[in-house]
Formats: sequence, C-alpha cells, structure tokens
Amino acid sequence: MSDQEQHDGAGSQRPINLEAGRRAFLKTAGMGTALAALATVTSGEAQAQTADFDVAILNFALNLEYLEAEFYQRAVYGVGLDASLTGGIGTQGGGVRGGSKVPFKNTVVQNIAAEIANDEKNHVIFLKSALGSKAVAEPIISLDSSFTALAAAAGLPSGFNPYADDFSFLLAAYVFEDVGTTAYNGAAPFITNKTYLGAAASILAVEAYHAATIRTLLFSQQNQFFNNATALISKLRATLSGAQDDQAIGADQSTLAGGFPSPANITPADANGLVFARTPRQVLNVVYGGVNASKGVFFPEGANGGPGFSALLKATGG
Repeated sequence: MSDQEQHDGAGSQRPINLEAGRRAFLKTAGMGTALAALATVTSGEAQAQTADFDVAILNFALNLEYLEAEFYQRAVYGVGLDASLTGGIGTQGGGVRGGSKVPFKNTVVQNIAAEIANDEKNHVIFLKSALGSKAVAEPIISLDSSFTALAAAAGLPSGFNPYADDFSFLLAAYVFEDVGTTAYNGAAPFITNKTYLGAAASILAVEAYHAATIRTLLFSQQNQFFNNATALISKLRATLSGAQDDQAIGADQSTLAGGFPSPANITPADANGLVFARTPRQVLNVVYGGVNASKGVFFPEGANGGPGFSALLKATGG
C-alpha cells in the first residue's frame, strides 16, 4: 500500500478517546497534541500540512465509499462500478473479489437497497470530482471471504452469506453503514477547508440516514436473531476500535446512563445524545479486522492512503 504503510510503527499509541462525542473530542489531550504539533511548524508549513489533511481525509473517505458502492451495486444490480470511476493514484489492479445480486423477495428492502446503491455511487463520483488528480484509485476489495471472516470473528453462525436473501443483505449492510457515520464524524474536526467540511457533513448525514434505515428494517422484523446478530457485530467493532463506540439495536444495547433505553435503539448515541466518532486508525482496525493491521478483511492489500495520510494518522493517534 502506498503512503499509508508508513504508520505501522505507531501501533503502541493509544487512540484518541472519542466516545463522549465531538465536544469531548475537542477537549481531549490527543486533540491538543495534534494541534500543538501543527503549531510548532511555520505558518506556511502548517497551511500545507492542514491542506494535506483535507486531501487525506477525503481520500480516506473515498476508500470507504468505493467499498460501500461496490457492495450495494453488486447486491442490487449484479455488477460493480464502471472502470471509469475506479482509477487514480496509488495501488491499482486486482479489482473486486466476490459480490453477487441478492434475490430480493421484499420490495421495500429492494427499493431501499437501490436508493442506497445510487447514493454511494454518487458519493464516489462527488469525491473524485472534488479531489481531481489527487484522488486515489480503488484498492483491491473483498466482498466474499471478508464476510466469512467477519462472521467468524463476531461469533455469527457459520456459512454466513450476505447475498443469500433480504435479511442477510441487511446484516451485511449493517456492518458498513455505522462505520461510515463514525468515520466522517471522527475526521470532521481535522478538515480546514469549509467547502470540504460542508461536503463531509452532508455525506455524514446521508450515511446516518442509511444506517438508521437499515437498523429500522432489522428491528421491524421483531426477530431476536437479528438483534443478537447486530449485538455481536457491534461488539466486534467496538473491540477492534478499542472504545465503547458502538451500539446494536435493542434496549439492552443502549449506553445512556440514567436515560431512556429505547426498545429499538435505532439511533446509537452516547450519553449526550451525540453520534459516536472514530479516528482513521480506529476505522482501519474495523475494516482490516485487526488492531493496528496494515491490511485485511475488506481491503486484503490495504487501502490507498494517498498524499498526507501517514501524517493524518500520526496526528489523530494512529
């Protein structure tokens, strides 16, 4: 993997604690350290560094959008993104492994899946347009063995196939959507360009809509298996990120101390009612399936970090 691989030596650092939400994040020592580090360089250097952070954050988001778009496009239409949308800088070649059209039987699920597929494709188009020549290429993506490995690690029943039926698809979608929301939220404080920040905030909102929709569809089944499955997936994600930054559906999953434990828990939030956030390193832990891993699971050869990504990881605790 290109620029990103240089961060492996930072594995001993503790990730920034973001579980109390963005307000707490802005007060953490980790954030102060990152800002102090930027303050030690000259004004010109600082501007260049923060500009690099903006590009690095958008490219990191692009990796995640590639992953989501390829999953939904294949699940709904049986084919992935057009090759014209996957080029760029960094490691290229290998394409997407696995993925197939879901034999939907529930029209509501199928229609929602198609809408999300369109949104995720448009996110790829938008981010590549915003980044221009600085956009990274689509890395090798696994949509087959990745789910098998994730299911095994989470403790789901063996033989999990995300393309088998409507609700297997929803569980697979559950894996992605909450991660995307926390990723955008965690990166937002480091974006300096207001135009980029506004765009990231808009995409975060869309990802949150997607996540809530998927969670609602699963909860509406009133099936304890789905509740248990989301609990296992959320527990694994929290373990990999090293923080209490995840909640599944169901009242017993809420962490609102003294608050109202909703029977549904459609909106996973901290005690302040704020969405959880993850640093780029914490997100990589989840999508790679290992703490401080440099590749694995959904990105078997690693994501394409692009310019400035190593510096961004260092500044954000990973």
